[in-house]
Amino acid sequence: MGSKFLALACLRKNEGSGNLSPRSHYPSMPRYPKGVTEEEGSNSVLLKEVFSVTGMTCSACAASVEKAVKRLPGIRQAVVDLLNNRAQVLFYPSFVNEESIREAIEDAGFQAALVREDNETSIQICRIRIQGMTCTSCSSTVESALQAIQGVVKARVALATEEAEVHYTPNVVTYNQILEGVENTGFQATLISTGEDMSRIDLQVEGVRTGRSMRIIESSLQALPGVEDVETHPLLNKVSLSYKPDLTGPRNFINVIQETGSRRFKAKIFPGEGGKRNSHRREEIKQYYRSFLWSLVFTIPVFLTSMVFMYIPGIKHGLDAKVVKMLTVGEIIRWVLSTPVQFVIGRRFYSGAYKALRLGSPNMDVLIALGTNTAYFYSVYSVLRAATSDGFKGTDFFETSAMLISFILLGKYLEVLAKGKTSDAIAKLMNLTPDTAILLTLDSEGNVVGEEEIDSRLIQKNDVIKIIPGAKVASDGLVIWGQSHVNESMITGEARPVAKRKGDTVIGGTVNENGVLHIKATWVGSESALAQIVRLVESAQMAKAPVQKFADRISKYFVPMVILMSFSTWLAWFIAGKIRAYPKSWIPSSMDSFQLALQFGISVMVIACPCALGLATPTAVMVGTGVGASQGILIKGGQALENAHKVNCVVFDKTGTLTIGKPVVVNTKLFTNMVLREFYELVAAAEVNSEHPLAKAVVEYAKRLRDEENPIWPEVRDFVSIAGHGVKAMVRNKEILVGNKTLMVDHNVALPVDAEEILAEAEAMAQTGIIVSINREVVGVLAVSDPLKPAAQEVISILKSMKVRSIMVTGDNWGTANSIAKEVGIETVIAEAKPEQKAEQVKDLQASGHKVAMVGDGINDSPALVAADVGMAIGAGTDIAIEAADIVLMKSNLEDVITAIDLSRKTFSRIRLNYIWALGYNLLGIPIAAGALFPSTRFRLPPWVAGAAMAASSVSVVCCSLLLKYYRRPKKLNNLEIRGISIE
Repeated sequence: MGSKFLALACLRKNEGSGNLSPRSHYPSMPRYPKGVTEEEGSNSVLLKEVFSVTGMTCSACAASVEKAVKRLPGIRQAVVDLLNNRAQVLFYPSFVNEESIREAIEDAGFQAALVREDNETSIQICRIRIQGMTCTSCSSTVESALQAIQGVVKARVALATEEAEVHYTPNVVTYNQILEGVENTGFQATLISTGEDMSRIDLQVEGVRTGRSMRIIESSLQALPGVEDVETHPLLNKVSLSYKPDLTGPRNFINVIQETGSRRFKAKIFPGEGGKRNSHRREEIKQYYRSFLWSLVFTIPVFLTSMVFMYIPGIKHGLDAKVVKMLTVGEIIRWVLSTPVQFVIGRRFYSGAYKALRLGSPNMDVLIALGTNTAYFYSVYSVLRAATSDGFKGTDFFETSAMLISFILLGKYLEVLAKGKTSDAIAKLMNLTPDTAILLTLDSEGNVVGEEEIDSRLIQKNDVIKIIPGAKVASDGLVIWGQSHVNESMITGEARPVAKRKGDTVIGGTVNENGVLHIKATWVGSESALAQIVRLVESAQMAKAPVQKFADRISKYFVPMVILMSFSTWLAWFIAGKIRAYPKSWIPSSMDSFQLALQFGISVMVIACPCALGLATPTAVMVGTGVGASQGILIKGGQALENAHKVNCVVFDKTGTLTIGKPVVVNTKLFTNMVLREFYELVAAAEVNSEHPLAKAVVEYAKRLRDEENPIWPEVRDFVSIAGHGVKAMVRNKEILVGNKTLMVDHNVALPVDAEEILAEAEAMAQTGIIVSINREVVGVLAVSDPLKPAAQEVISILKSMKVRSIMVTGDNWGTANSIAKEVGIETVIAEAKPEQKAEQVKDLQASGHKVAMVGDGINDSPALVAADVGMAIGAGTDIAIEAADIVLMKSNLEDVITAIDLSRKTFSRIRLNYIWALGYNLLGIPIAAGALFPSTRFRLPPWVAGAAMAASSVSVVCCSLLLKYYRRPKKLNNLEIRGISIE
């Protein structure tokens, strides 16, 4: 089952023609062309092209071609593949072009032609961390800027994770230009990974004293086969490598570095490698925490002098003492203390507001900056006027600006703390891999001659690793010795330990329960199942749910509308005070009508919160997809999650979905005097090239008859697989047809009465009848049985209670299909359906108003999985089905269909609750802040209280989403006794 998880690598790099044989060890090209500075070179675009070279006969020819190309200016790298007659060249197009390279090869005496690759294979993906985004207005701005860059195919920016995923064409744009595009919008961008970095590692080199030493190390590493790119960072003594794990690995790099320069260099994995996501989040939390504590140091005295000490007679007298004319000691203290809060601690809001206004997309920072500055500068005006007047007694609002910033910083601190917990699922997955592993050294006969404990990140492909009882499996691999049980619940959600013996696959991060295992590493680093599941969950959390568009639309107009309402509130109260539309007794003794109007205006400005709206959907989707992953349900994004909650019709495939998917031959009836073994030789030879589960059952049965593990079948010619019907082939000059009645009718093969009766009996017992004809004459009928999955009947019953209709669509015959459907309780059956007919049935159901989920596992289910509103692939199914699906059920249990639908319903009820809270909060809070209750109750909301309420709204939305972490699947499923499925 572990091998199937590898199909989840939707982002795995397409090697294409770049998969060249080991390169010759010629001197490396300089990093940039002669005369070009490093700054100019880093901004230049690199192109990679492949040329077909004909006429090469030996390594000397390959050397000639490589030298000829490397003599050209602007060549970064050149690799010649003698076996495949190809040359791969990395070059700067501003210094040399494809035609010049082709001519250089021809001048060396060989024929050359540029190989144009399919554009699809050249699309790469990079992930970027973006700092400084505060609301959906920010994320929308960055997304628009990225999509405007030439060469960017698709860009997605996630506010909750503060990351962007960009699909781009490297021949047109580089990731450095993409980073520059983000930074031009005013946000800080850091590269997390690129499509080229699927296998990448950072090494720290000790003993390097000069730049020349680092260049020697770089050249040595570039000469290794499988090394794609080497970047050096001399100031950090750091070397970053991208490589092909099939050809090399980190231990090779360390050995090469240590053998370079008379062994004076030492290398190790760069400290902190692998924990970048958590370290970034921890640093952000620390920054907000420090800012909040410093703001308290200044704000608490401001609060005390303005609201507490004024009621203590002795202290009040001291604070009211005049310094210059009407200027008091208290006003000077508050001015001095609030200034650092406003301009030093609160500078992040100025910076964010400036960037937002420069781009024409005002955000939350604009509201905070406007609100606090209005309070602060009015207070400065009041103080200066008091200092120059003999009769003006001013009232300052310094406590408003200081307390407002303090409470918003507290809110942001709590928000990032809560947001960090929304990605706990990914953090837990990433921490599953053990820190160390036991590497075994084997002799030529396969005997263990030594063992060594190494960092698990140094494991390379084909290493043999020892896994002791209780230890975590360090890498995906194949068991080559030993027997044990492995707990795979942390990956699949399946609590039952799985037996492992020689030849079985194991998944990195799972726990070995008993017995020692020796495993051969097959997929390491970023190619492992765990790494790919992490990438899939990350990608899912990046994808926006369609409902997010609602918040995005509002965010465009939200801030300008709030500023307009704030100004209107101030103006309305100010005019009302001037024309005496309300009694003078309404005005508090410490202020005048202008100041009262100003307080109402500031309160409106700071209570409105676009952040809560922006976080309503992504935080819930993040937690929902994380919870799904922990239960063995991989949901590929917000759209899949949103569509799943609307599902009211589930279409099930039969084989491998409702049934175990491992059919076995239970009966054989021959109509001629053939020997059974000879009969099965012909049938197995015809079926061995088919991927259908029934074909595999026939081949397995034939193997048992011959009592051989890998028998050699007769030669097959003219093999044709007829989807949904069977196969046709020539074996030993005989035309063999193996399939159902439709296949026989299409080829004018008459069915004898005996065959019809046997088929009817098989179908009555929910068995599949397979007809075999030789030279257009029926010679036998096989009965194949595929037992139902445990609890299939109960699952259909529970779906019915959830008001979800169940339908079965299968390529099997009507008799078997009806028998299985009757057993599980499905009323609507469509049998003998070809793959395209399955997709048509799904479309017909959609046309009749149903939201359709398709559950399947085979290649023939892929069109229907794509056509359905939600495609659910059984985890043990084929790679193509898994890639085509929106949701992958890793445990291959049917009850997870119910869990997936129920989880999506719970997630979207939480999103609705978030929106109700975020919108309701603004609709209720803004009128109160504007003074709607003041005429009747004299209740007014001071600006600092409004700011605290604004901060609390974002935190409450995130916490509401976090409650999804306590999701439990429907209790009805707990009552099912789900038994393990074991097929020998």
